[in-house]
Amino acid sequence: MNRERSIIHLNVADFAVAVERVVNSALHDQPVIVAPLQAARAAVYDMSEEAYGDGVRKGMLLRQATRLCRSARILAPRLDLYRRAMNAFVGEARAYSPIVEYGAEDGHLFLDVTGTHRLFGAAADVGWRLRKQVRDKLRIDPIWSLAANKLVSKVASRLVKPLGEYIVGSGEEELFLAPLPLHLLPGVATVEMQRLLEFNIRKIGQLASLNRSHLYAVFGRRADVLYKMSRGVDTEIVRAPERQAPAISFEHVFADDIGERCVIEGVVISLAVRIGMKLRSSRMVGRRMALDLHYTDGSRTIRQASVKRGASDDDSLRDMALLALKRALTRRIRVRSCRLVCDRLHRQSPQLSLFAELDLIDRKKERLCSAMDIVRNQFGGESVRFGSQATLH
Repeated sequence: MNRERSIIHLNVADFAVAVERVVNSALHDQPVIVAPLQAARAAVYDMSEEAYGDGVRKGMLLRQATRLCRSARILAPRLDLYRRAMNAFVGEARAYSPIVEYGAEDGHLFLDVTGTHRLFGAAADVGWRLRKQVRDKLRIDPIWSLAANKLVSKVASRLVKPLGEYIVGSGEEELFLAPLPLHLLPGVATVEMQRLLEFNIRKIGQLASLNRSHLYAVFGRRADVLYKMSRGVDTEIVRAPERQAPAISFEHVFADDIGERCVIEGVVISLAVRIGMKLRSSRMVGRRMALDLHYTDGSRTIRQASVKRGASDDDSLRDMALLALKRALTRRIRVRSCRLVCDRLHRQSPQLSLFAELDLIDRKKERLCSAMDIVRNQFGGESVRFGSQATLH
C-alpha cells in the first residue's frame, strides 16, 4: 500500500541578498543588487524585493538595473559565502529527515517528512518548527509549503513569496491549481507556454480541462506530462544527493565578465596548477577534471575530461582542463566565473612500471614537479608557471 507523502518545500527568497544582510545588517530595508563590480557587461546575479519592485530582474544588465533602481547598493557576488550558508541551511533540515533534495546555492530545498510524525509530530508542525529554527540560528527567514508532492509544494511556495507559508491538503491538488495563472506551473517550456497562450489558455484549470488526445495533437509526446502536471499529479520522489566522492576544487570569479578565450584559458590553467600542487602534497592522483562555467546571463555549463591513468603532474592536468574548457566554452556570451574540480582520486601507486622507458619519464616528471612545488611554496604559487598561465589574486 502506498503511503501518503508529505513534502515540505523551503525557499529563502533572494538567497544571496538574504545572506549578505546577515553579514551586514545595514543592508536591511534598502534595495540591494548583487552583480560583478567593474564589469563592462555585468549582469544581475540576485536582487532584493525592493529592487525587484523597481523592475530589476536576474540576468538584466547592471547598467539597466541601476537606471531602474538608482538608490540600490551594488555588491559583488561571494559564491563561497553563499555555498557555506546553503550547507548550514541543509544541515538544519536534515535534523528532521535524511531525505533532503537541493541544488546549487539558491536557497531552495525539498524535505520528505513522510512517516516521521512519531518522532517530530505532524508535517505542518515540522514546517513551523524548522522555519523558526532557521530564522533563530541562521537569521534567514524561509518560505515553506506543504503538499503531497514536489510539484504542488513548489507552486504553493510561489504564492507566498517573499514571506509566508501554505498548506495544500491531500486530494486538493487539482482544486488548488485550477485558478492559478499558467506561468506558476514549473516544467512548462517557453515554447509550450507560447503555444498555450495562442489558444487563449492562461489558467492551469483551462489546461486541465483538455484531454490527452487534444494535447497530443499539439504537443505530441509531451501531452501526458502536461496532462498530469495540470492536475497536480507528480510521482517524482525527493532525491537526496548521493554521497560525494572526494574531490579537489578551486574557483575564480572574474573582476570583469570576460569573453576572450585566451584569458579564460589562462585562468583555467592556473586553477589546474593549484589542483596539481594539492594532489602532490597529498600523494594523490586524479582521473577526471570537470569545469563549471557561469555565464553573464545566469546560465551555466559543465563539461569534463578524463584519463585512464591517474595524473598529478601539471602537464597532464593542464591538458585535461583545457579539453574540458574546449567542450564547455561553446557560447558567445561572457563568462562570470569558473570552477575546476578534480575527482576520481586515489593514492599514488608506489609500484614501478613494467616498461623502463615509461617509468623513467614518470620519474622525471615527478622530480620536476617536486622541484617546482618547492619554489612555489617558498616564493609564491605564481613564481613558476606556464607561459599562458594567468596570475590569480
